[in-house]
Amino acid sequence: MNDTARSAYLDASIATASPARLLVMLCDRLVLDVTRGLEAELTGDPAEANRHLLHAQEIVLELRSSLRVDAFEGGPALDGLYEFLHAELVRANVRKDADLARGCLALAEQLRDTWREAAMQAAVA
Repeated sequence: MNDTARSAYLDASIATASPARLLVMLCDRLVLDVTRGLEAELTGDPAEANRHLLHAQEIVLELRSSLRVDAFEGGPALDGLYEFLHAELVRANVRKDADLARGCLALAEQLRDTWREAAMQAAVA
């Protein structure tokens, strides 16, 4: 698939996705960015690590800004989790710390899995 076709497909996927699916897509990309940032850090490419970890930070900020904290009981705790993850991503990036990046990856994977499960349950209900 060429880049133009891929871009058109992605644009259509995003435009037609449910809010729950969009959330899962964001979390999938978050995991991908942190994974790529960690890999770049481990292979000695700080510029590439920075690029991916910055994008991961942007995703977490988007997740946090779209969160309606008062919409459910766990909202404030989720906001705190997003705040913590963002701060850890910044630290991992600034310090070029692969261990911090690994911790961020584990947390991002847990978030993705949780949101994926919630989206599947919502689709069934």
